[in-house]
Amino acid sequence: QLQASGGGLVQAGGSLGLSCEASGRTDSRYAVGWFRQAPGKEREFVAAISYSGISIYYGDSVQGRFTISKDNAENTVYLQMNSLKPEDTAVYYCAADLRAYGASLFDLEYDYWGQGTLVTVSS
Repeated sequence: QLQASGGGLVQAGGSLGLSCEASGRTDSRYAVGWFRQAPGKEREFVAAISYSGISIYYGDSVQGRFTISKDNAENTVYLQMNSLKPEDTAVYYCAADLRAYGASLFDLEYDYWGQGTLVTVSS
């Protein structure tokens, strides 16, 4: 199971940090991805990190502003979001892909999903 947390309301230009904690099958190797979905829009890839942490990917719209990281000992993946814009407003989901290497940018390849946390950026 995945538990996403840390969402909230922030002004444009501000920062917010999200956490995704895994429980249950934490002995398995898995990549973690963050996706977001704004009202009326399709789900969008945000960032992903491989199990080792070596492979990291970002969506074009967040490159340079967001940072994904992980703590395997804590079974937690973090998403630090800086320079937030109103267009970053969405429900953010973390997901786990059971693989030992690499990370996918495609939501269909992820096996487990968290419940989502709402991020609202006011202008």
